[in-house]
Amino acid sequence: MDALRTAVVMDYQNVHLTAHDVFDRHGDKHDALIDPVKFGQTAVRRRNERQRPGFPAADLSGVFVYRGLPHTDYDWEQNRRCMEQAAQWRSDGADVTLRDLKYKFQRAANGHPIRDINGHKIPTGPGQEKGVDVLVALTCLRQALMPNIELVILASRDTDLVPTLDTMYDMRLEDPSIAKIETVSWYNKNAAAEGNYAGGNLRASGGRKIWNTNLDRRCFEATRDRRDYS
Repeated sequence: MDALRTAVVMDYQNVHLTAHDVFDRHGDKHDALIDPVKFGQTAVRRRNERQRPGFPAADLSGVFVYRGLPHTDYDWEQNRRCMEQAAQWRSDGADVTLRDLKYKFQRAANGHPIRDINGHKIPTGPGQEKGVDVLVALTCLRQALMPNIELVILASRDTDLVPTLDTMYDMRLEDPSIAKIETVSWYNKNAAAEGNYAGGNLRASGGRKIWNTNLDRRCFEATRDRRDYS
């Protein structure tokens, strides 16, 4: 039985921050930085180990990564790190898309933005990701329609993506040539003893059954990006 040509689509911050909460909630978030290509390879390998007899294995064809990018005016250092990380991950073979974060700004009584001595508007807090979930959803659908892709694995716990699972499941029922959709998620069976969150997977609605692969601590350690970006 031929292996399924597989695309892994990552909502990066969701994967990264969930890993932190599930395996090292009280540690430095930077220590839970994930290497996308290692993540894709590990997810596919673990998925194949857990498959029931008679079901085809998966073969990784590509990793697609979506992440928010801080603005240089408001977080220059983190912008630099994100750009450096993206360049490294692209050189490793991942397809990385960075989307500018959106900010809310301090305003004067007349409603105009307050500016600092350099003329820059002053944020009221950190930037927020906007539109990343849409890009993830569109990429899942686009990859599912590719003639050279037979399986799409979505890596995210964002419930805004449940309609994507539902739609892709229904599309495949109507047309079996469309790629199958699966999910992958972090799971820590020792979470309670460690003071971490257990994790869990994204589920389709309406009784639709979609395969999920749980990634344990061993998988987490295998996917960490240990490079120094400081």
